[in-house]
Amino acid sequence: MEPKLDSTMSMDEMMRRWPATVHVAINHRLLCVGCPIGPFHTLADAAREHGLDEAMLRQEFEAAITSDQERRRTKLAS
Repeated sequence: MEPKLDSTMSMDEMMRRWPATVHVAINHRLLCVGCPIGPFHTLADAAREHGLDEAMLRQEFEAAITSDQERRRTKLAS
């Protein structure tokens, strides 16, 4: 299953839906974790606010989502 991260999803929604993405946010020192603006900021907003490359950030979030999904499938299979 491919990640369903789209441009309208808020940072808060993304981190709640895929908890593995929290680590990516923390690694980039994004202040989105627990931020009251998290429900309103998209990935593009967060990248812009923190001076990060949106494409690179999106790629890292999607990799975390995919990795988490694969881990869950492996657990279910065993």
